[in-house]
Parts: sequence; C-alpha cells; structure tokens
Amino acid sequence: MKQLLGIALATLLITTSLQGCAPVIVAGAATGATIAHDRRSAGTILDDQTSELKINSAIHQDKELMKGARIEATVFNGVALLLGQVPSEQHRKRAAAHARQNVKVKQVHNEIKITEAIGLKVQNNDSAITFKAKSALLRAKGVSSTYIKVISERGVVYLMGLISRAEGNTAAKAVQQVKGVQGIVKVFEYTDT
Repeated sequence: MKQLLGIALATLLITTSLQGCAPVIVAGAATGATIAHDRRSAGTILDDQTSELKINSAIHQDKELMKGARIEATVFNGVALLLGQVPSEQHRKRAAAHARQNVKVKQVHNEIKITEAIGLKVQNNDSAITFKAKSALLRAKGVSSTYIKVISERGVVYLMGLISRAEGNTAAKAVQQVKGVQGIVKVFEYTDT
C-alpha cells in the first residue's frame, strides 16, 4: 500500500511539474517564429529588450521623476520611443536623459506630453486600439505585421519598425482605417534610404 501511495505521489509530482513545460515550449516556439520573421538579428532583438527593461527600470526607480507622471519606453532596433505624461518640461527632459544613458540606444524619440497622467479607461481604450491596429496590419497586403511594433497612447498610434517606405505607407493607411485612431506617428527606420 505504501509503495502504491509512493508511485501515485511521484506520478502526481511529475505530472504537475511537466504542466509548466508546455507554455515554456510554446512560448519558445513563438519567440523563435518571431525572430525568424524579424529583420533585426537575434542579438539586436535581445539588446532592444534589455535596453527597454533597463530604461523603464531607471525611469521608474527615479521617484522624483515619477511623481505625478506616467512614462513607458519602447525600444526597436536601438531607437527608443518615450510615451506618457509628466507635470513639467524638466520631467520630460529627465526621462529622455535616462534613455540616452543606455549605450545600445542610438536615437530617442521623446513623445511624452506635459499633462496629467491618463487613467485606466484611456489606457484600456489604447489597448483596444493597439489590438485593432495589429489586426489591420495582419490583413494588409504589401507589409508583414511581424516587421512592425504598434503602441497606442491617447488614441495616437505609434508605428516602429525596420521597413521600406512603401511598407510604411501601406501600414499607416491600414491603421488609419481603425476606428478610434486619432493620429499616426511613424517611428520607422527605412531600409531603402
């Protein structure tokens, strides 16, 4: 009886521990598929993710900067995009300084607005717009959605990517058709310049 109980317990432990493997395998496969369809090298993708994490960490650890502010950084191919709201121009410049300190960042687009921080309702609306914009890019002919990163802030859609001018124009036209989009800002790096 003790041996049967031991076997049952061992089976339960193995089954429970293996259940966590499936999401890891699926996530690894999805990441591999994304890397395979990205124009950036795997090293650049890793650098971008690391830079984004470091910039956001530096900004959010700056307690003086974050008083009454909401700031997020996104990095694509060494280009940092800063979005959010701050109470003053000094706050805006201070956030950009954090981004510029990162050695892997070659350019900073500071789109932070001097105004009150947006609430959850606006953030949720932006999330919905981002989802719809990504869906529109999936349907668009002449551009691969895997080449473009989409971020929305207060109804404005920011498009980042390493693409041709024709692909950028196609992407912007597709996203412009999305309900709720107030404007589009292209933060593209063009491959055909």
